[in-house]
Amino acid sequence: MFDHNKVQVALEAKRTKFTDYSTDLRDSQRRAEDAFAIFQSMTSEQIWATLNAIDSAWPGALPTAEWDKAVALRIPFEERWRNHRDARSWALAVLYERPSLAVDGSQIMPTKDFSVPVGAVQIGWFVNEHRSAAENGTASYVKDIQFEVIPPDELGDEEDTDGGDFPNWRVNQLRFVRECEKLCELMAEYAYRPFEQRPLCFFDGSFVISFAGQLRPDRARPYLRAVEELLACSERYEVPLVGFVDSTYSQDLITLINRLIPGAPLRGTSDARLLQPNLPNWGDRSPIFICAREDQLSGQGRADFYKQVCFSYIHLAQDRPPARLEMPRWLVELGEAEAIIDRVCAECVVGAGYPYPVETADAVAVISQQDRERFYRLFQQFLEKEGITLSFARKMRSKRTRR
Repeated sequence: MFDHNKVQVALEAKRTKFTDYSTDLRDSQRRAEDAFAIFQSMTSEQIWATLNAIDSAWPGALPTAEWDKAVALRIPFEERWRNHRDARSWALAVLYERPSLAVDGSQIMPTKDFSVPVGAVQIGWFVNEHRSAAENGTASYVKDIQFEVIPPDELGDEEDTDGGDFPNWRVNQLRFVRECEKLCELMAEYAYRPFEQRPLCFFDGSFVISFAGQLRPDRARPYLRAVEELLACSERYEVPLVGFVDSTYSQDLITLINRLIPGAPLRGTSDARLLQPNLPNWGDRSPIFICAREDQLSGQGRADFYKQVCFSYIHLAQDRPPARLEMPRWLVELGEAEAIIDRVCAECVVGAGYPYPVETADAVAVISQQDRERFYRLFQQFLEKEGITLSFARKMRSKRTRR
């Protein structure tokens, strides 16, 4: 039963609540816009002086030398093309004989449908030399995978499940660690080349792993070690590395603005959405910042490597906010950031708004539902060969019969 009149009376009774909320929201937005305008007008010297005055070790972000080169937080992309064909010609010229590679992973989670718990991780990688195979008679690209099975004793025990019979956290953790290890391994393989011929290595995600702060310290530690070693490998072998985040909700710049101008806090948005109006054209980007995010890791002294990560936001698709691009600080200090960003843009032209190596590595690594069925058939055959009985839950048995 729905009474139109009673609903209308109830709404009228709360009318002032809604009007007050709307007024407060408009006032908050106006103050936030004023704060953002003040932030854009500040020089890097003023930013540093203010941060030193308030003694803020982790203010979200720190400006680099690019800050004073930007106008309204925008460093424009200078290239302009008449059509996509021209864009591809530019991209291929930028990428020619400049290799790129990416690593991604997929996993099979343990399930209660089988009496013997098992998990698996598959790591896939794609290396593109960006040259013709006819030039030296060898393949111009590599696609490959490694597959690792996780037996019951490596999945955990009854005291390690957090409420579930088979814990998924170990599988997720192993996938992350193996992705980082494979990137380090590939970097080492190419370290002998001259710098300009070393591959641009793509990491699909952020080096700033705040999510690990929600984990128990012993579970967070492998994530921290993996990222620290990944950044160290990039610097040790002098191989370019970037982290690409297509849909980002980070608030490092918002945190910085709120620290600098505390009277009008920005809330309810992200760095990418805040910067979107400032980056109107494809390829436009923000100046590069040093990451100084305060979270449960950095606040406890467990993530000092955050400040070895730099980031910029870049417009790469008309229908999405800017993507977040991260790179090790040593690349920025070496003066290679602009060239690296051009290579990322070129890969996004080839990949229609998304880096082609990342897209391809994902396709190589993915485990489809059909693949999972094949895995469990092979697993069953393996156990039978070893004299181990594998029983199925009634629901799973019904599914297998129907299919």
